[in-house]
Amino acid sequence: MWGGLLVASTGDQVFAVVLSWSGAAVLGTASGYLAAFQVLGMLLVALLSGAWADRVEHRRMMIVADLLRCTTLAGVAAAWAINGAPVGWTLFASAFLMMAGIGLYRPAMQTVVPGIVRTPAELPAANALIDTSERMARLAGPTIVGMASAAAPLTGFVVWAAAGFAVSAASNLALLRRAPERLAAANSTGVIEAVVGGFRALRSHALLWFMLWVNMVINGAWFGAFFVGLPLIVERAGVTAPGGGGGLAAYGLIMAGYGGANLLSTLMMGSLGVGGMSGRMIFLGNYLLGGGIAVMGLAGMFLHGPWLFACLFAGAAISASGGPMQDITVATMRQIQVPRRDMGAAVRAFMVVNQTGSLITMLVAPTAFNTLGIAPAVLVCGAAIGLVGLIGMRRFGRRGPVAATGTA
Repeated sequence: MWGGLLVASTGDQVFAVVLSWSGAAVLGTASGYLAAFQVLGMLLVALLSGAWADRVEHRRMMIVADLLRCTTLAGVAAAWAINGAPVGWTLFASAFLMMAGIGLYRPAMQTVVPGIVRTPAELPAANALIDTSERMARLAGPTIVGMASAAAPLTGFVVWAAAGFAVSAASNLALLRRAPERLAAANSTGVIEAVVGGFRALRSHALLWFMLWVNMVINGAWFGAFFVGLPLIVERAGVTAPGGGGGLAAYGLIMAGYGGANLLSTLMMGSLGVGGMSGRMIFLGNYLLGGGIAVMGLAGMFLHGPWLFACLFAGAAISASGGPMQDITVATMRQIQVPRRDMGAAVRAFMVVNQTGSLITMLVAPTAFNTLGIAPAVLVCGAAIGLVGLIGMRRFGRRGPVAATGTA
């Protein structure tokens, strides 16, 4: 499962770079609407699929999600090859369907993990291993694009990504055949209960409940900074990569720096164990996440040339180091404190709130970026995440490890 996830995640990150770059080039600041469409896919799946998804054995659902994304990218590659360049409607269709695939895959995977570890004490390491695949992909995917952009067409990168999801589907199918017994009992909840039940399960856990709602701000600000702001800064400032690579290469290498720092932070978090995870860890991560984005915004406002590339790279790396500090801690807390029967619904509750925040942000992003300016808007995104960290630290920073935190 992990090997297939690593291959698929790498392809996903390759396509994410291509999609965001193509969106910025074709749509300009209106690429915020592309991101909004992307978010809408996950939001609708999280709201509407729960009653059906919880009745499907979770590994089978992971295979369905992989095949959906593989088929989507194969269609995109065919359309671009026929047209000779990215086609506007394919950007929106792929953004929607790729995030819908994540909306099906992620709750299933999160529900499988507690069933394949021997004790809850192993959950941080298991979550870190899974997270490592995504962080390694954030290093490998953009690096591939940055290094090969001069020689490979955009269509080639899309085909690479499609093949990754085919490999992941095959690996999960092999796992299912080796262990055909069900890892989760089917549920019979209705559409509304499949979502509302997650909010109900989280309500009695004060820190989880707080993170559920502030993630609306965090996720929206992250999307605005990295999906809209960063590629526009790179493109409009004419940033080039060391050695003379063009804008796509520069953007790919900056995102590779993000992926490398993500990976190092994930490895550190995986080594801490449950006792090292607390509210303080989450909000220190928010400081780093927001601070790095603020560095990128300030760099875009005052720097040019090689110094701009260097500071964008550094800001992305600083920001990336904070993400796993929140993500792994919250995932472990959720798996320890929420009953497994409610796990899928709880994950979907997070997805609904996260994507609602991102959808709102992306809908206002074109106006905000045009009004404030691209770099100042990125700075505002970083400040918003830092403010969340400050509020959270004041409320929860003195609490003990996540395994010891009680209910509200």
